[in-house]
Amino acid sequence: MEGDCTNLRRGMAVMAGVPTHRGPGQVPPAHLRVTNQDREHVVEHVQAAYAEGRFDKLEFDDRLERAMTARTHGDLMPIMAELYGTSAIPRIRPMPAPARPEASPESNERLGASAAHLLTLVGFPVIGPLILLLTGGKTSPYIRRHALEALNFQLTVVGATFLLPFTIIGVVLLPVIWVAAVVLSIAGGISALSENPFRYPMTVRLVK
Repeated sequence: MEGDCTNLRRGMAVMAGVPTHRGPGQVPPAHLRVTNQDREHVVEHVQAAYAEGRFDKLEFDDRLERAMTARTHGDLMPIMAELYGTSAIPRIRPMPAPARPEASPESNERLGASAAHLLTLVGFPVIGPLILLLTGGKTSPYIRRHALEALNFQLTVVGATFLLPFTIIGVVLLPVIWVAAVVLSIAGGISALSENPFRYPMTVRLVK
């Protein structure tokens, strides 16, 4: 009997995502504090079991209250055992690690990202962003993001320049597109310098 209880505790600890062995100074698995996400995960299983008719309203309220007020994994494990027995206990999802914010770009990164947009104004509509992508973009996510956006926009403009003259409407629209491309490139360069996100409109993003 004692061996069965030990195996049960170990199995539930593994399913709950906590270690079964502890070193010096470590807290026993059942004493580890739970997160709000751990509680909500168990509540989801309690609600699903109640919807299947596996227990009545009083039993549902009891398990729900125990799950919502649980402080440690030792409080949640018996509830999961009551729902699923000693095996096939669904894993209590651990809380995901918080996303690490991107570091603020340095001045040279802002200049490089701005150049990816503005080099198109001095006769390098595709080559300019491509050079920045292959150089500064390898070490700076900030430069890469702006260089990719500028490159895809310029590729779209070049494609429109070759295709639109085949239609009458295209011939009329082409000068408007060129002027808009100049204005948008300036806006992109300013946005890169001021660390603001920028997306060109009506762009076919061929390069990822």
